[in-house]
Amino acid sequence: MKTRQRGRLFLGCGLLFIVAFVAGIFGTQALTGTGIFYVPGIVTYDESLNEAEKEVLAGIFTEDVRIDADVSISAAEYSEKPELSEGEFLYDILVPVTDFYSVLTEAGSEQDFISVSALDATKKLLKYEGKYYLDDFVSGARFRVIKFSSEKYAEEIAPLVSERFSKTWPDENSVLTFAQTGVTALSRGMNRKLYSVNDATYFSENIAEYLKSFDLTHTSNESSFSNGASGANICSDPRFKSTLLDIGLDIVELTGNHNLDCGDAAAKETIDFYNENGILAVGGGKTAEEAAQAITISKKGTNITMFAYNLSTGGATYDQTPGANQYYEEKAAAEIAEAKARGDFVIVDVQYYECNAYASKYEDPICDRADSAAGDQIGFFRHLIDLGADVVVGTSAHQPQTFELYNEGAIYYGLGNLFFDQVWWPGTTRSLVLEHYFYNGKLLQTRIQPTVYGNEMQVKLMDEETTKWFLERLISVKP
Repeated sequence: MKTRQRGRLFLGCGLLFIVAFVAGIFGTQALTGTGIFYVPGIVTYDESLNEAEKEVLAGIFTEDVRIDADVSISAAEYSEKPELSEGEFLYDILVPVTDFYSVLTEAGSEQDFISVSALDATKKLLKYEGKYYLDDFVSGARFRVIKFSSEKYAEEIAPLVSERFSKTWPDENSVLTFAQTGVTALSRGMNRKLYSVNDATYFSENIAEYLKSFDLTHTSNESSFSNGASGANICSDPRFKSTLLDIGLDIVELTGNHNLDCGDAAAKETIDFYNENGILAVGGGKTAEEAAQAITISKKGTNITMFAYNLSTGGATYDQTPGANQYYEEKAAAEIAEAKARGDFVIVDVQYYECNAYASKYEDPICDRADSAAGDQIGFFRHLIDLGADVVVGTSAHQPQTFELYNEGAIYYGLGNLFFDQVWWPGTTRSLVLEHYFYNGKLLQTRIQPTVYGNEMQVKLMDEETTKWFLERLISVKP
């Protein structure tokens, strides 16, 4: 009897222990929200997110990811680059684009927007709300922001999303800007004008700040500085050095056929001036060997090699005398291929035959065409693209010519006169400035900005309405 009672007591104690143990476990789970009492955090996607964004987020917050606190995810879009708070990430920058050959400059209500990561030089970037994104990188686009809100953001969400959503974007420290301009010949009538105004920066005062704003500024100068400069020759009064310095000149092209008009000594002294002021010379030099040297630029993550050749207008050097760099097919093909093998972006400038149908006081569009000069300009320029050039630019035309995309490159057949005295023909008072924007070695965009001067010989930017008219005219005769 006593044995049976002890057995019951032992069994009762055991049951009490088990009940207490189980109660302890479940009580602890109930108090801590673990075990069967664990309620995981909920991920909520706001309707402001688009389907592509939700798909990206779903790839992060999978069923295997455990979070204890709820998280809500939303998106917002701004027309100015916003200051970001904790849990906010700049997810994308959307820019307005149109066809390369469009004369539009401003985005309309039906405009296509693409990610800036997809922007390239085959599309034309437009202004948005009056701003051009590549001007300041804080406007002219739609800035897409994704926000994560959670009580445990730092502990739970940041480790999941920070690396994925922390991106770098184009800015003034990473985008290389390069302005290419056309013919400069500070001579003849400009010498006469200088005698009266007595200030060489008079000619550049309306355009100097614009050109200096670029990391690199180029022009093709066809006139050497000489004390023998007059109103009748293509020689530059030495005071015109101030004009080139005023525009922040970085690269001078010497492929022109008039740099020797003032004599060899003046040509050499002019090159010394460039060297002393850190201005890189290309396409010409004191000797044939020096003239043949390309220039290479490594800046802001972009490597550019620039070649410049004189094909047919005269003034080339073949020996130890100064002059322009003569074009040789085999040599050009080899050096372009070598630059491409290095991974450089290749720009080729060409002093080609000139269209000489300038003699009209009225608008004469014949020189707009790429086939308006002697020789096969279209075939030759396209051939340079086939050799590996990324951009080919004609720098002999005294009035702007048409342009085109060809295969994997772009061709600008003639840029016209930046500074010269040819005021009697409307066509020769205009030029095109090519605004190149490079990012991580890629050409994001080339914006075309025309300039114009009048009898006063002060160069200025062409107004927007005239720009549309003029570009449409050039585009209408593209090959």
